[in-house]
Amino acid sequence: MNKNLSWKLAVIFGFLLLCVAGIFGPPWAWSGRSPLALVTDHIHLGLDLRGGTHLILQVQVNDAVNVDSDNALARLKEDLRTHKINYADIAKPDPVNHPEMIVVKGVPPDQTSDFKNIIPAEYDASSGAENSWTVSMKAQGLADLKNRAVAQAIETIRNRIDQLGVSEPVIQEHGLGQYQILVQLPGVDDPARVKEIMQSTAMLEIKQSLGGPYSSEQAALQEHGGVLPPDAVLMSGKSIGSKRDTENGEAWYIISRASAVTGRDLRTAEPATDENSQPAVRFILTAEGGRKFYAFTSAHVGDYLAVVLDNKVQEVAVIKEAIHDTGVINGRFTEQETQDLSMTLRSGALPAGIKYLEERTVGPSLGADSIRSGVRAAMVGMLAVLIFMLIYYRWAGVNADIALILNLVILLGFMGYFGAVLTLPGIAGVILTVGMGVDSNVLIFERIREELRNGKTPPSAVEQGFGHAWITIVDTHVTTIVSAAILFLFGTGPVKGFATTLVFGLLANLFTAVFVSRMIFDWVLSRKQRGEALSI
Repeated sequence: MNKNLSWKLAVIFGFLLLCVAGIFGPPWAWSGRSPLALVTDHIHLGLDLRGGTHLILQVQVNDAVNVDSDNALARLKEDLRTHKINYADIAKPDPVNHPEMIVVKGVPPDQTSDFKNIIPAEYDASSGAENSWTVSMKAQGLADLKNRAVAQAIETIRNRIDQLGVSEPVIQEHGLGQYQILVQLPGVDDPARVKEIMQSTAMLEIKQSLGGPYSSEQAALQEHGGVLPPDAVLMSGKSIGSKRDTENGEAWYIISRASAVTGRDLRTAEPATDENSQPAVRFILTAEGGRKFYAFTSAHVGDYLAVVLDNKVQEVAVIKEAIHDTGVINGRFTEQETQDLSMTLRSGALPAGIKYLEERTVGPSLGADSIRSGVRAAMVGMLAVLIFMLIYYRWAGVNADIALILNLVILLGFMGYFGAVLTLPGIAGVILTVGMGVDSNVLIFERIREELRNGKTPPSAVEQGFGHAWITIVDTHVTTIVSAAILFLFGTGPVKGFATTLVFGLLANLFTAVFVSRMIFDWVLSRKQRGEALSI
């Protein structure tokens, strides 16, 4: 064997060993483990093969808009008072359908200029009848806020799922619907708990408590003459302390609309115990959050504050002294609830509520059936191709068969190294790769046959055959890779699995069909006598 063939063989053999390591891991990790276990450690199975949960969520983006407009309303009201601008009423007329809209009534005409000057930069103001003004969020800002809400929801859900230890989850925007998220959790054994943790907004707010607990909404309103105090809301929650107003411990509170601090000011949260050695959650605020909390508690010593989670009062306590950056949430939690709540708070609050539009569960047995069927189809198809190549191209068919087998090994090696997820459509991609590998060999072999019919010697026919087929092979592979890249960018999980295996398979095919097949032909020709025919 000449030196040229020796280094080519060394490259192929070394590359093959690397791919085997990508499939099974390094040899020192093989001890005492079955080949199947080694393969599944490095080539991860998708939801349709492993089993798990498939969810489509709808982000209630108007919740995020309401939070922003509530803060804007509170700032606007404070600025009206500070600048001594008179007004009759300020409110959001339709917080459900148009949460971005605030209406201010009764602004005197001579104070119009001052009023325009205090409008937040992200809002526009338009005048209406009877000295009223409609303050609305700008269209671009509104769209950006909704898109940010979806992006933040995706990141928050991903953080929570990662902390639960779910392997290879798919969490991404669902392109088939507006403000929707696709969540796929392979191998989840407790989907109910995952759903509960995902859905909980865990929005921490610390507000001033203005009254309560009351046994009902009517009781709270009656005590205040049927009208709530300005800038206050009625909120349900747990009955605190010794006052058990209902059998299930639910009570009602009058809470300030504005928050002293929120979950956005949270630095960390962890399970702890309260002064009664009961499970609780201890939280620590950021430096800016601590400054705001200190200013609030300093100004309200002797008043009551309420710890609110997901618009429910969890705790009410008197402010005995100014508090800096640490607090404790207790509410008759179990230890598991404190762990889940701490994790949810740490991962960040969802900017808006989520609604489940679709839920599907794939059982492991169905996934196992899919694997068996897919592998059986791949094996039957590949065996048929191998036999056809042997019959039609005689000894040259052995060359093609070796290239196809190496193609499959390299493909699986790529998937192992890149951590790609194998899905049922991905198995279809493997089968398609085998077909394209055969197509490349057919192009090359037919060109060689044509050159031999034109009277070329076998070495010259091989040289010309590979040279002329090379451009066609590259052209077909590049166009298919571009198509697969588009599928990967815009497709969902299973479609991405198909695109991934197709791209890896095409790259492997370029190597095997051109480099490996050429090396085998050169080795065969080096062992033939001058003028001896080529079996093809």
